[in-house]
Order: sequence, then C-alpha cells, then structure tokens
Amino acid sequence: MRIALFTETFLPKIDGIVTRLTQTITHLKRAGDEVLVIAPAGAPKRFEGARVIGVPAVPFALYPELKLAITGKKIGSRLVKFEPDIVHVVNPAVLGACGVAHAIKRDRPLVASYHTHVPKYLKHYKLGALEGLCWKLIRSMHNKARLNLCTSTAMIDELNARGFHNLALWPRAVDTDLFRPGLKSDAMRAELAGGQSDGPLLLYVGRLAAEKEIEQIRPVLKAMPEATLALVGDGPAREKLKRHFQGTRTRFLGYYRGERLASAFASADALLFPSRTETLGLVLLEAMAAGCPVVAARAGGIPDIVTDGVNGCLFDPADPDGLTRATRRVFDSASYRDQLHQSARSEAERWSWASATDALRSYYRSVLSGEPIATRSQEESSVPPAHSGS
Repeated sequence: MRIALFTETFLPKIDGIVTRLTQTITHLKRAGDEVLVIAPAGAPKRFEGARVIGVPAVPFALYPELKLAITGKKIGSRLVKFEPDIVHVVNPAVLGACGVAHAIKRDRPLVASYHTHVPKYLKHYKLGALEGLCWKLIRSMHNKARLNLCTSTAMIDELNARGFHNLALWPRAVDTDLFRPGLKSDAMRAELAGGQSDGPLLLYVGRLAAEKEIEQIRPVLKAMPEATLALVGDGPAREKLKRHFQGTRTRFLGYYRGERLASAFASADALLFPSRTETLGLVLLEAMAAGCPVVAARAGGIPDIVTDGVNGCLFDPADPDGLTRATRRVFDSASYRDQLHQSARSEAERWSWASATDALRSYYRSVLSGEPIATRSQEESSVPPAHSGS
C-alpha cells in the first residue's frame, strides 16, 4: 500500500503521538508499504526509509512546542506524484485539513485518528468558552473520513456521544524490549533523586504543561516529605512549576530518551500521572513495561490500561486527597509493590507494535476494499483480524 500520512506533530518533538507514529512507520515499511509523511518543518527528511515533507510552520502562541503549519502548493504536487492509495490524517488541524482536501479532491480513501483531547485542553489556557466551537471544527473534519480511529474505548464512547461517525479502535502498544525491569540502576536512581538516598522516589514523565495538572502532586510531597519527585520532560509550564514546587524535594531533569528513559522508569518507585485529558496515556504503558507501579487519574483512556489494585492504582480526580491516598497505597507493603510490578509488566507484554500495526493495515485494506468494518464494539472484538500480504 501507498500511504500518505499527515501529522501536526512529528520528530524531533517527543510525545506519545510521535512514538506511535514512528513505531507505526517502522512496521509499515517492514511490511513493504510505501509511506509519505507530511509534517511541520524541522523533521528529518527521511525516517526508516519513508520520505518526509517538511511544511513551514510557526510556533503556537499558547504552546510554543506545537507548530502550526503554513501549507503551500508543494504538498499538492508531491502528493500527486506519490499517488497514495490511502490518506491518513492524524489529529487534523491545519495540515490535516490539507490532507482531507486532497483526499476529497483526488477521490482517495480517507482515514483520520484522534489522539489529543484538544477541546478539553482549552480551559487550562482560559479558553474554555471556545470548547464547543473546537468540537464542531474537529468533528467536521473527522466526519469526512471513512474511518475514525481512537486509541481507547473511552474515547470511542465520548466521540460517539459527540456525533463522530465510523469509530474504531487503534490498539495500544509498547516496546517491551526497550522498556524492561532489567534496566533498574542505582546510578540512575541517584541521578533522578539528586543523590538523596532516603525515601520514596516518585517520577513524572511527559510534557510540563497546564493540561497535565502536575501541580496536583504537591500535596503528595507534603504528606510524604521524605519523598523525592523527579520531573522528566519539558514544556511551557516549567518555570511556573518550579515556583509551585519550591521548598520541596523536586527535580527538573528535562527530556530523556531511549534506554536512559527506560532506566528512569525501572529505577523509580512509582510513576504519578494526574492528567485527566489523556486519550490513552502511552507513558503509563512504558512505565508498566519497566515494572514501575503507576498512580493515575480514573479519567479518559487511562482505565483501558490500568486496573486499580491489580497493575496500578487509580484515583478519583474529583477527590482532592485521592492522589495522595493512591500513592500511599503503593507503599503499603513490599509484597504489594512486587505484585503491582509483576502485573504491570504482564499487562504491557500483551501489546506489541507489530500487532497494533497489523490491525491498522487491516483497517486500511478494509477501507480500500469497501468491506464493512466493526466500528463500535468492545476492545478485543474491535481489532480486525490480521491479513496476509501487503
């Protein structure tokens, strides 16, 4: 198959969407597919053999890490030359709108995927009044697609209730060869904790941004003053969070990648993740694969991954003391932590990028052939059967 992939987010940015896309492209290429990526400028010209068209873009004022593309004629001419069998738009906005328009103009099958809960972000930037309009714009683009993929059953339910059509599940996945308990390291633990050898080591991994609600972790540190919090990541809220956590044992470490990131997960005592706007939460699966117990909000797509008391601890985000109590549960006993450790790893081992990409390719083939797709069902039966060939 020849796949044109439009994405508003790509390398060198680091987040769950980029991880999913890079893993997917790698496995699509291994299967013999041709992939053309259209992304904001700054990305490498090629990735795993796939050509990448960099489109000029400007930083979004409220969120400089994100870039808004300025589309031009170059995209259209490259697409005509590439002649894609299918167009896949990821989180359609400016670039996505270009992809939608091309698919319609050239009568190419269109697939869209929903990864970021942008309408829910707006209230964190004092733009909550625009949520209804944002939903309307996003829905209008998604409903032009023959298939809309979501990364969790919770998002399928929400988008269905909001009038999105043709919804199906793009299965979750994690690299269990990279993220593994064997990378636990005293040296990494010392790096994360800044040499503090006493007390629990708590970890947060991800963007430092308002919608992640990282400030909710401070009461945990008040209740557990012997604990150290390591924040791995960066973003527009960094300086504000430095002021917020002043006087606590909190360390700001920037982005980690590859085995260094995997070692951080394996070496921490628990991952704390208070966000309520996650469509899935890939970072949780990465932590679980490394055997790190997770404490997360019972919200969005997170319950698809975390079963409370089995492979992690969930808390009610409406309860102001919920995160603190759930974190304390992790440290109830060494045997309980070991149970969470083992169950978390077992859960992660169920989900591979190869099988997730097989499911995606089956969706593509069904869209191309006009076959009916089971577009709303429980997770296990939402994944289409794998087909042979390319």
